[in-house]
Amino acid sequence: MTTGPVEYLVVAFPDGNVSDELALALGDLVDKKVIRLLDAVVLTKDASGEVDTVEFDELDDDLPSFTEIDAQVGGLIGSEDISFVGDDLDPGAAAVLLLVEDLWAAPLASALDRSGGLLIEGARIQHDLVEAATAALPAAS
Repeated sequence: MTTGPVEYLVVAFPDGNVSDELALALGDLVDKKVIRLLDAVVLTKDASGEVDTVEFDELDDDLPSFTEIDAQVGGLIGSEDISFVGDDLDPGAAAVLLLVEDLWAAPLASALDRSGGLLIEGARIQHDLVEAATAALPAAS
């Protein structure tokens, strides 16, 4: 079985409160086999700039909705990743680092492998840029 593309995502919560809605949405995507959650780490930064981390398997007390996600999580997000995000995190804010496999894209990756094709590059386009571009399109007749 071909592995789908793996993405590293950072979701910030400026008010410092990680929303349960994130866990519910992730859980739904995992249940529907759209993604596979490979790793997750929650970071918080206090007013003095100290960064605290909680690994996925330790979230049961702080964020119990995350523990309901059927995930194969384990140590793929390293200390360098955590430091990188923690350095840019504002005091009082929180962030969730996610490593997910895009299962929906595995058949495409397999087809590329079989056909000798190569994915040269890919990028995620920011939502606000997509919204602005589609809003500027003429209405369909």
